[in-house]
Amino acid sequence: MKQTSGFDALLEALKQSGVNMDGRFDAEAEAPAGGSGGNGGGSRPPHVQVELPFAERMASWGKKALIIAAIVIVILGLAAYWWFHPPINVHSTDTWMFVGVFILLPLFLVLWSRSRSYGTGTGKVEPNPGKSKAFKWASYVPVAVALAGVVGAILSLSIFPGNAEKYANVLQTDTLDFAADIKEANYSEIPVIDRDSAVLLGNREMGSIPDFVSQFEISSLYSQINYKSAPVRVSPLSYADLFKWFTNREAGIPAYSLVNMTTQDAEIVRLEDNPIHYSQSEPLVRNIDRHVQLSYPFYMFDEKSFEIDEEGKPWWICPVQTRAIGLFGGTTIERVVMVNATTGETQDLAIGDVPQWVDRAYPAELLIEQYNWSGKYKDGWLNSVFGQKNVVQTTPGTDGNLGYNYIAKDDDVWVYTGVTSATADNSIVGFVLVNQRTAESHFYSVPGATEASAMQSAEGQVQNLRYHATFPLLINVSNQPTYFMALKDDAGLVKQFAMLDIQRYQNVAVGNTVAECQKSYQALLATNGVLADAGVDTGALEKQGVIAHIAQAVVEGNSHFYVKLADGSAIYDFTLPGLIEIVGYKEGDPIAFTYLEAEPTNPVEEILKADGTAANTAKDAQSTGNAQGNTA
Repeated sequence: MKQTSGFDALLEALKQSGVNMDGRFDAEAEAPAGGSGGNGGGSRPPHVQVELPFAERMASWGKKALIIAAIVIVILGLAAYWWFHPPINVHSTDTWMFVGVFILLPLFLVLWSRSRSYGTGTGKVEPNPGKSKAFKWASYVPVAVALAGVVGAILSLSIFPGNAEKYANVLQTDTLDFAADIKEANYSEIPVIDRDSAVLLGNREMGSIPDFVSQFEISSLYSQINYKSAPVRVSPLSYADLFKWFTNREAGIPAYSLVNMTTQDAEIVRLEDNPIHYSQSEPLVRNIDRHVQLSYPFYMFDEKSFEIDEEGKPWWICPVQTRAIGLFGGTTIERVVMVNATTGETQDLAIGDVPQWVDRAYPAELLIEQYNWSGKYKDGWLNSVFGQKNVVQTTPGTDGNLGYNYIAKDDDVWVYTGVTSATADNSIVGFVLVNQRTAESHFYSVPGATEASAMQSAEGQVQNLRYHATFPLLINVSNQPTYFMALKDDAGLVKQFAMLDIQRYQNVAVGNTVAECQKSYQALLATNGVLADAGVDTGALEKQGVIAHIAQAVVEGNSHFYVKLADGSAIYDFTLPGLIEIVGYKEGDPIAFTYLEAEPTNPVEEILKADGTAANTAKDAQSTGNAQGNTA
């Protein structure tokens, strides 16, 4: 069987793709003077003639046909620009793609075809070697422009000298103390549901308004913002389909959805005389993307968000990108265009002039990307690839997306995410908060469990119910960094809540309400001595009496003594090894202790001596034993 060479296979592939490959050996190539034919050492490679059928036909066009073609190309280009509206900016990849497809490629084909027509001559064009050469050189211009874009992309890479340091400095992060900077959790302001639950609540409320359901649906945006000091998610209605847009376009979109993340209340807010005319569901002139881009043709816009001001008026917040590194690298935000969703009026503001009520000037995923640049390149590009000393990154999510959440702080929305090592193990070295309005960034050094590990631990507490944990929210409980999450059933409804100690993620408390969960969690921290070690006033109560009944049990691998006193029915929980001295007590003995009120048992904080001072705990006994051993 004849073996096919790689060159022959290439020619065959090109023929199959529609390119006419006329490969042939001329006489000189087959048998050079003084040599033999075949595959002798003096043979030359075959001469290959590449033909592009469309360009070949263009070569035979006259001047009139070329003018008409140029007019058609210009009209199509303008129509494509209006429809796709790429920014007119050398730093935009969309611009380069548009220019490449609608300008450089047609220009190259025209110039190359004219070079061919003057080179060989046609029925309408006489051969002219000079013009052929001139058009040939001119056809290299669009190729050179395309190559310039490739060079600009290379200059944007972190491997290019000096770029790693620039990437590391795009976002400046300060290291702060958690307990000093993060205020104690206000449970009336904690978002207790996630985005998916907000969508369910919003859609359910939408179903109660029949005249809206038949014409509109709720957009999938659901931006989280602070509205009147409460965390909410807002999303505009959108036209259900093209026909519904056609029949309702004059009146506009009459409402938006608002879901309170704390109370779980949802409502469809009617806009009365100020409907939304500019939205993402508008297909033509009033499409918000097209409207703002054509109003500011040289701006590169990032992810837009829907927000409402303190008066409930709808706005579109459109961040403007700039590139700080090379041609395409180091994306950041320096300006914001605010668009009134009713009138389409715009305000172009520097990032420092954005009003306080605006919460999402910086897209969350851009901020996480910027922090990852600093975590990866702060010690140079070589270290980021080989040594990876001190290289950190944000924790991944659980569904293939980035892992982050939002918290309210100082009337702003901050992006929260854990920070882990470059190997992405199951622990964090701390976490970072970044302000979405100002890009102010704070890092807190708190080693502990990743969000994914915390979710698994919380789900383990209710594994018999098969609830699913939402992505955790970071809160401060008694100066302890704490994961807070909702536990949902398979229908997506919130059934319980969980709190988990980040540093000791075996400490998990679950409750049917936020208040119940918080009370159980603080009792758990007190029982394990966490609050006492941190010097936190736990609000413990003092109790004394005679032991009427005492029983021992093992709960989740820990020994507990449950005590009931003669003067009441309350049960008090003594946990080992922290309260090891309880083993010396029996029924009928007097006892004094401090405890925290909780249900169904009251966790004991410490056992008191007869004089009211703390009894010798296991921790003290261990310290005394160590001291005696050192003396010996």
